[in-house]
Amino acid sequence: MCFRLCLVAAFSAVPIAASAEWKAVEEVKPYAISGASGAALYASIGERGPSIDGRGRTIAHTTFKLTWTRKYEPQAGSCVLVSARPKLIITYTLPKPAQTLPAPIRASWERFIAGITQHEHVHGDHIKDMVREIEAMSVGLAVADDAGCRKIRGELTKRLGELSARQRERSREFDRVEMSEGGNIRQLILALVNGP
Repeated sequence: MCFRLCLVAAFSAVPIAASAEWKAVEEVKPYAISGASGAALYASIGERGPSIDGRGRTIAHTTFKLTWTRKYEPQAGSCVLVSARPKLIITYTLPKPAQTLPAPIRASWERFIAGITQHEHVHGDHIKDMVREIEAMSVGLAVADDAGCRKIRGELTKRLGELSARQRERSREFDRVEMSEGGNIRQLILALVNGP
């Protein structure tokens, strides 16, 4: 059985008042698996792992919710985005055995889940990088002849789409490398399945 690692993204923008420095909230959402061997645990992942858009099951995945507090100011007939503060929540969905594992299997599982967690945290870092890029691009953005601050929103949406597409491609490329023959995720799976 082959499983994908996926990144699912959710974007929304809410203009409100701006604030100071931000920090992402990161949370883990475990799902229960069972088994008394590495192969059985991996089979349970195949049966119970998260389903992404009905395209099959995954070992783990990273999702995020991003909202913004933005302040727009009309200035001499133009509109300027003077501040943009993100609220970012990243959720890592990871497998977790429902029962205590025997020592040799537990050691094998701990190596596997540490590697999978590290992989998902790279996706989280990609998301945080994108948010920083959005923030840097947004603050100071000005659109001429927009005293009502309407055109600027369309321009911002276009630029956000470009940054989001780059982040998704970066994560897809990371998954391609990790899941390739000899890649890190492939090696973690083989070690778990062929272990105790």
